[in-house]
Amino acid sequence: AASSPTGPAFEGAQISSGQRAAPGAIERVRIDRSSLEPRFSVIGQEAWSDEPGFEFDSVTGICGSGIIEAIAELFLAGVVGSDGVVRDPSHSGAEMSTPGSTSPRQNEHSPRVVPSDRTFSYVLCFEPRIEVTQNDVRAVQLAKAALHAGARLLMDHYGIDRVDEIRLAGAFGSHIDPMYAMVLGMIPDCDLDRVSAAGNAAGVGAMMALLSGVAREEIEAVAARIEKVETAVEPRFQEHFVAALAIPHETDPYPLLSAVVEMPPTAGPRGRRGRRSQ
Repeated sequence: AASSPTGPAFEGAQISSGQRAAPGAIERVRIDRSSLEPRFSVIGQEAWSDEPGFEFDSVTGICGSGIIEAIAELFLAGVVGSDGVVRDPSHSGAEMSTPGSTSPRQNEHSPRVVPSDRTFSYVLCFEPRIEVTQNDVRAVQLAKAALHAGARLLMDHYGIDRVDEIRLAGAFGSHIDPMYAMVLGMIPDCDLDRVSAAGNAAGVGAMMALLSGVAREEIEAVAARIEKVETAVEPRFQEHFVAALAIPHETDPYPLLSAVVEMPPTAGPRGRRGRRSQ
């Protein structure tokens, strides 16, 4: 077991328009690969932003699952590079394909991509104005890199380079789309069909301990066998952390993800290590 120092970015903190998951928060984001126009859903509304009846006046910010999907979608659309830098595709020489075409075209400038200091920001909503800034991307990069590094340390201790199943616990884990979590590199490459939410695992475990003597004995036995890995003092944590800052990862390939998601040309690892499966 290990605890990763992810910070509060996944909860909407340290994000320019971030907020907790409450009514008014953007929780789902999709971005057109050609026009870069977004559509999003908000907690408390059934309609998406491009559907009749959507009330823009009720939008108040973006929560953790929303910022994860927004940055992942921007990466897939070529606005955010593997290094996390926000770019204007019309000025960067990036090529994008139009739906139904066989040849890529140079993307025309989108009003959604606006200059911001030395890079750019992406305007997710004009009124009220909600942007994904370079600092937002950096905050999520730091958080997801810490999470991935913690997982890699546990894999190191087991002597494996691939996991067969991933369970996301907690309320936040229940609302994360596994595909976008993997696109960002929050979690190691895995068959998406075997990435699932466990719900409120801590609450369920507490009830089991209170209501069942047999379960309590099993819990105590398991707890005694757990080896706690202190990430702060692990020699390889910094190495794993730096490599995991890239989207999805600097060195680890994501073949299972790439089989179901069309990744940008720049998403490939710079170096490949030998891998063995569990």
